[in-house]
Amino acid sequence: MNSDLSTIYRFFEKNGRYSPEAYHFVLLCLRHIMKKLPAPRHVSGRELLDAVREYGLKEYGFLAPKVLEFWGVRETMDIGRIVFDLVEMNILRKTQEDSLEDFRSVYEFQEVFRNGFIQSLEKF
Repeated sequence: MNSDLSTIYRFFEKNGRYSPEAYHFVLLCLRHIMKKLPAPRHVSGRELLDAVREYGLKEYGFLAPKVLEFWGVRETMDIGRIVFDLVEMNILRKTQEDSLEDFRSVYEFQEVFRNGFIQSLEKF
């Protein structure tokens, strides 16, 4: 992961669209979902976005959309761009079926994080 982080920081210095923390967060979300799978396999864009929602709520609660926005991430398409940047950096791999369009308008950040946070409160 250390070499991945140095690659991300070098990419950030050239590109600068999203903060390095956003890339790290996506990798943590990927690790989060991979731990839940019975065996390693490819994860779809939708599955990763579900992990972003779940892990974001776990780590940041109702502040998740604000944290992501601070990193430059405002919509699901931003997660897709980060994933494809990570592919370009040779940190992640994609299949022939994977497309940036898999990430277009899957959900609205404010809504899913607010609803997820409210649901977690209702469990108490």
